Amino acid sequence: MKYSDLDQCAAWEKLRSLAPAGKQFDYRARLTAQRVAACSVPMAAGLGYNWAAKAADDGIVRALVELSEEQELPAKYRALLDGEVMNTGENRKVLHQLLRGQSGAAVIHEGRDLGAFYRAELDRFCAFAEKVRSGEIKGGAGKAFTTAVQIGIGGSDLGPRAMYLALDNWAVKNGKKKIEACFISNVDPDDASAVVNRVKLDETIFVLVSKSGTTQETLANELFVRDKLKKAGLEPARHMAAVTSETSPLAHNPSYLDSFYIDDFIGGRYSSSSAVGGVILSLAFGGDVFREFLAGAHEADRYALEKDPLKNAALLDALLGVWERNFLGYPSTAVLPYSQALSRFPAHLQQLDMESNGKSVNRRGEKISYATGPVIFGESGTNGQHSFYQLLHQGAGVIPLQFVGFTESQRNDDVEVDGSMSQTKLNANLAAQITAFAKGKDDGNANKFFAGGRPSSLICGKTLAPGALGALLAHFENKVMFQGFLWNLNSFDQEGVQLGKLLAKKVLSGNSGDDALDAYSKLLGI
Repeated sequence: MKYSDLDQCAAWEKLRSLAPAGKQFDYRARLTAQRVAACSVPMAAGLGYNWAAKAADDGIVRALVELSEEQELPAKYRALLDGEVMNTGENRKVLHQLLRGQSGAAVIHEGRDLGAFYRAELDRFCAFAEKVRSGEIKGGAGKAFTTAVQIGIGGSDLGPRAMYLALDNWAVKNGKKKIEACFISNVDPDDASAVVNRVKLDETIFVLVSKSGTTQETLANELFVRDKLKKAGLEPARHMAAVTSETSPLAHNPSYLDSFYIDDFIGGRYSSSSAVGGVILSLAFGGDVFREFLAGAHEADRYALEKDPLKNAALLDALLGVWERNFLGYPSTAVLPYSQALSRFPAHLQQLDMESNGKSVNRRGEKISYATGPVIFGESGTNGQHSFYQLLHQGAGVIPLQFVGFTESQRNDDVEVDGSMSQTKLNANLAAQITAFAKGKDDGNANKFFAGGRPSSLICGKTLAPGALGALLAHFENKVMFQGFLWNLNSFDQEGVQLGKLLAKKVLSGNSGDDALDAYSKLLGI
């Protein structure tokens, strides 16, 4: 299998020659009911991906399919599933899909079947969560736990928090919610203080998440919590569990009710399917709900093995994204879920995409000369419409859009106003925005003229349930993976976050050796 830079592919020049057609794509003539019907790809868990409002005609799509074949994308994905080293910077396998089910060969590392290890940890933390939810495991004051607080940062916070918020309404409606969940991430003491001071400490279990067991922000917040527990007359060990690696200082530690394990093959931003997301979600909603979430993700992972991009939504999404980034020259992408439950999903995708593919060297460490990962931002609709859509519609640049919508709300708790239900109004806005962005509007008043030509895609389904959420998460994870293969990147390390951490340690040591760093530190009262 050959790993080539994007601009070394035969399809590169062909796609460059087609770029003018993409920039001049006539949405008003081309975006018809027939095209909307034809440009749909089935996804896992009853979801569907529609790319009708993308600036891609038949010739462009054929060239993208050729690019996929040339870069051997499904074969590279299969190699990843089979345990080949894909994190070339750290010489590691990449196994977050294995957390959700076996799609490739058995992966054996140092004599251990990692699939069996992940399944055993899943069983362990689901059983632990059930004991907490039933009241079998109680806190130091003998009270059942009613709140769980996750302490973690980055991938230990963004994904799990987004998944919890996404399922909260659904769980309440379906009688699955037993424990309220909160999150502490920022080393800013106001974050931990706000959470700790609004919960009942004697009814709260804290889940400390740090794979290394040395994450500065997380350990600082743990000490903050331990101090509060002691001052409340509670034994911290009766109120804390840990998610970490078996080689960390937190492993097999009597300071915790229990510890649950992941390994170096699970990257932080890809860890929502592991104990990092599983413990808090199982405590809140039950292990059966988390298993449904995993099943949806696993189904999406299997869909992503399809070789034909026109039958593989994650692969097609990746190809169209590279078309927009590298050949149409669009530097940003907006993720716009028309579901309040997904209010933190764009924040998670920021880390997933920008930490994975925000690189300027290839997987061999060689400089590349083309653009890679876009800037990702977003907000739930219709809130975003009253925030940044002005720039999206009439700004000087074009920003591709990724919409997500559902035909039904999670709670089916709605009211009719002015002849329609709120969910109907929400989806009317979504349909209107897709069309308005694409087709624009002529007007003699320049302030009211809309150029259109803003490409978008739509992922839609019936309702945001656990399986659909798992499928949605896996779709974007697999899209990012395929784009990394296309750009010939290592999408699985994150050296870009390390330099700031190193300099912060120098500041705290009192001997930075950099006069500018010392000057800024002085301004900040250090």
